[in-house]
Amino acid sequence: MHTRTLGHDGTKVSAIGIGAMSFSDFYGPTTDEASFAILDAAQDLGITAIDTANVYGAGRSETVIGRYLAQTGARDRFHIATKAGITRDSDGNRHFDNAPAHLERELDASLKRLGIEQVDLFYVHRRDDAHEIEEVVETLVGLKRAGKIAAFGFSEIAPTSLARAAAVHPVAAVQSEYSLTTRYPDLGLRQACARHGTALVAFSPVGRGLLSDAPPDAEKNAASAFMQSNPRFAPANLPRNIAATDPLRHLAADMGVPTAALAMAWLLAQDDHVHPIPGTRSVEHLRNLAAGADMTLTADDLARIETALPVGSIHGDRYGHDQWVGVEKYC
Repeated sequence: MHTRTLGHDGTKVSAIGIGAMSFSDFYGPTTDEASFAILDAAQDLGITAIDTANVYGAGRSETVIGRYLAQTGARDRFHIATKAGITRDSDGNRHFDNAPAHLERELDASLKRLGIEQVDLFYVHRRDDAHEIEEVVETLVGLKRAGKIAAFGFSEIAPTSLARAAAVHPVAAVQSEYSLTTRYPDLGLRQACARHGTALVAFSPVGRGLLSDAPPDAEKNAASAFMQSNPRFAPANLPRNIAATDPLRHLAADMGVPTAALAMAWLLAQDDHVHPIPGTRSVEHLRNLAAGADMTLTADDLARIETALPVGSIHGDRYGHDQWVGVEKYC
């Protein structure tokens, strides 16, 4: 698989990475063995980037990755990113904390679960309004100087926040949902990342399964509390969105490629600094996703994709009301 540069320091990672939220039970039950199989397949496919977070399964995703690295000795084959900044109180209510002590304490816990001495990329998962982003950058620079992280980024921030952060120190990556079904980054974030030499790491690049040959149904959604509460997968909207994405499946079939591969190829064609990180519990699906990195789309291909799934075709917001809390809106 070809590589792309992530950030200012010339770090090379695979064009497509793995979003390891699927190593917890977020989208449905899984096992360590299934996650290990994904990581084995990733090595075979030349996928080097793994993205996780301390809150994915309350540390389970990091623990699974740590066990795999310990058993295989594959640490040097992967670029590992994790996140901190989301926390819950004793009643289970979600809060955001960007205080220096909190970020370092959570990072130390992540390093222990992962079984490594340094994380390659450390994100602030959500902004905390009590701490200006310039102050948070200084905290992250301190963690970098201490050797605990090699680079840092932010998740779900606005272009203006990126500009403020980059004025203090180069920001390696900004993570945001981006796909044919979610085009918000085209309204300023993708362009801002290009200006500042920052990678745009695209999570949910297949629209949480809508951009695949086997889109989720009501039974699959029942296994995930998040999917049950997401407007795009509500009982009224799910059949509408499957119908809206059917033309893309037909186009992919005409082209002789998996729909997920076509979705990946579209994202990679948007800009050289875009890095999709799909998550999956299926080795077969991972191979379909990886096939997108080998595709080169022509201008005619891109026009046909836009005709099949025009911007604005999806029913429902990408997040429900509570899910939007902590995400910086900019348009």
